[in-house]
Amino acid sequence: MILVYLILILLAGAFLAWISGNINQVLPRIISLVTLGVNLILIVLSLLQNVPFNNKWLVDIQYDWIPQFGIGIHFALDGLSLLMLILTFFLGIISVLISWKEINTKVGFFHFNLLLILAGIVGVFLSLDLFLFYFFWELMLVPMYFLIGIWGHENRTKASYKFFLYTQASGLLMFISILALYFVHGNTTGIYTFDYIQLLGTQMSASTAILIMSGFLAAFLVKLPVVPLHNWLPDAHSEAPTAGSLILAALLLKTGAYGLLRFIVPLFPEASVSFAPIGMGLGVLGILYGAKLAFAQTDLKRLIAYTSVSHMGFVILGIFSFNELAYQGVVMQMIAHGISTGALFIMAGQLSERIHTRDITVMGGLWQKAPFMGTIGLIFSMASLGLPGLGNFIAELLILIGAFKANILMSVLACVGLIAATLYSLRILQKVFFGKLNTDWKMNDLSIREKMISISLVIIIFILGFYPQPVFDIAKPALLKTLENHRTNEIHKSDADKNELNMKNQLFFY
Repeated sequence: MILVYLILILLAGAFLAWISGNINQVLPRIISLVTLGVNLILIVLSLLQNVPFNNKWLVDIQYDWIPQFGIGIHFALDGLSLLMLILTFFLGIISVLISWKEINTKVGFFHFNLLLILAGIVGVFLSLDLFLFYFFWELMLVPMYFLIGIWGHENRTKASYKFFLYTQASGLLMFISILALYFVHGNTTGIYTFDYIQLLGTQMSASTAILIMSGFLAAFLVKLPVVPLHNWLPDAHSEAPTAGSLILAALLLKTGAYGLLRFIVPLFPEASVSFAPIGMGLGVLGILYGAKLAFAQTDLKRLIAYTSVSHMGFVILGIFSFNELAYQGVVMQMIAHGISTGALFIMAGQLSERIHTRDITVMGGLWQKAPFMGTIGLIFSMASLGLPGLGNFIAELLILIGAFKANILMSVLACVGLIAATLYSLRILQKVFFGKLNTDWKMNDLSIREKMISISLVIIIFILGFYPQPVFDIAKPALLKTLENHRTNEIHKSDADKNELNMKNQLFFY
C-alpha cells in the first residue's frame, strides 16, 4: 500500500496546510515540509529494500474500482518511476524552502496547490490504469493554473490562461485516444479495460494506431514541450513564482517525457517507428530553435525557459532512437535538467527578489555584490552547456551516441546544439555576473537557507556527473522492459499484418 500512501499523504498534507493557513502563516510551510520529507523517506526506504534492481516491477498493486467499465486502481513502481519520485519529493522540499519568504499572501492556499500538483505528478508516475492516469494528468493542471494566476507577476493572467488552454486542449485529445484504445481493444478481445498491461499488444490497423497515438502525442509533446507546441512555456515560466517555475521546469515537463517512454513506445510500436523520423526532426528543431531564442532573450527567466525547450529536444531525440544507450541518456537528462535548470530558475528568483528586475541588460558585474550566488550561477550555467564532470554532459553524450546509431544526420545536427548552448550559457554569466557594474545595486549575497538549497543542488549535479552508475542500474530493468515490449508488440503486429495480407490474397484468388 506504500504507493497509495504516497498520494494520500500529499492530499492530506494539502488540505491540512490550507486549513492551518487561517491560524498561522508558518504552519502551512512546516506541514508541507514534513509531508514531503515523510514521502521522501518512504521512497528512499523502498529504494534501499530493492537493491539490486533485478525485478521489472518493484511494487505492483491493483484493485477493482468500477469493474463494469473496466476501470481499476492500478499503481506500479519500477526503476524509472522510482527515480522520478525521488526527484519529485526532493525538488518539492526545495520548492517549499525557496518560497518560505517569497510567498506572504494566502500562504495556506499556496501550499495546498503546491502539494496538490505534486500529488498529480506522483499519480502520473505510478498509474497503470489509463483512466486513472488521465485523472492525475488533469489534476496537475488546475493547481498550476492557480499558482501562476494568483502568485505570478505582472502578466500572470494571460500566462495562466495560455497554460490552461494548451494543456487542457491537448489533454482532451489524449482522453479521446484513451477511449478509442479502450473500444478497439474491447472489440478485438471482448474485454473492455483501461489497464495498461492488458492493452499492450492490442491488435489494430496501422492507420488506426497512428490516429490513436496522435492524441497521446499531442498531450505529451505539448507538456514536454516540443516546437512548435512550446509557445505557452516562456510565458508561464516568466510569470510564475519561483516555486512554480521550479516545478514546471523540473517536474511537469518530465511527465511528458515519461508518457512517451511509458505509453507511446510500448503501446504503439509500429506507429512510433513510423513517427520516429518526424520525432527526431522535431527534437533537433527544438534543440536549435530553442537555443536561438534563448540567446535572443533579455528577460532572464524567459532565457532559461527557452533553454528548457532546447534541452527537452535532446529527450525526444533519444526516445525515438529506440536503443538502451539513448534511453539511459534520456533518463539522465530528465534528472540533470531538473536539477540544473531548476537551480537557474531559483537563482533568477533570488536576483529578482533583490534587485526587482529580470532584465539582463541592466545587470552586470553582480559577482562583486554576490560572489556566492555568482559561483552557483557559474556551476549551473556550465551544467547547462554540458561541461564534463556535470550530469548534463553524461546525459547529452549518451543521447547523441544512441541517436548516432539510429540516424547519423540528426545526431550531427543535434551536436550543433551543444555549441549554441555554450553561447547562451556564457551570455547569462557575462550579462549578469561579469562585465561592468551598470547599477550600484543594494543587494545581499545568499542567506544561510539559500546557500543550503544551492549547495544541495550542486552536490547532486556533481554526483550525477562523476558517478552516474547507480542511476543507470536503477533505470536499466525498466528501460529494457520498455524496449522489450516495443519489439515484442512490433513483431506481433507485423505477424498480424502478414496474416491479414494472406487472407486478402486468398480471397482475391478465390
